[in-house]
Amino acid sequence: MEKISMMSDETGEELEFYVLEQTKVNGVSYILVTDSEFGDAECMILKDRAVADNTDSIYEFVEDDVELDAVFKIFDELLEDVDIER
Repeated sequence: MEKISMMSDETGEELEFYVLEQTKVNGVSYILVTDSEFGDAECMILKDRAVADNTDSIYEFVEDDVELDAVFKIFDELLEDVDIER
């Protein structure tokens, strides 16, 4: 499982997440991450806000409920064998 790190805009702390799945919707990349590699963990959806010519990803949490529901449904279908609760 791939591990990523990002800086929190609010606290300046380094956050670490484990990537469960990734997808692209309308040209926007999304990743489903968890805060723990094992057992029950909290899942979040991050959106890549990087400019097209930038090779580094810039992720932010998806907070819009409509966008979150739509992308969550896609991840739920991609991960049929994993029980994800929202």
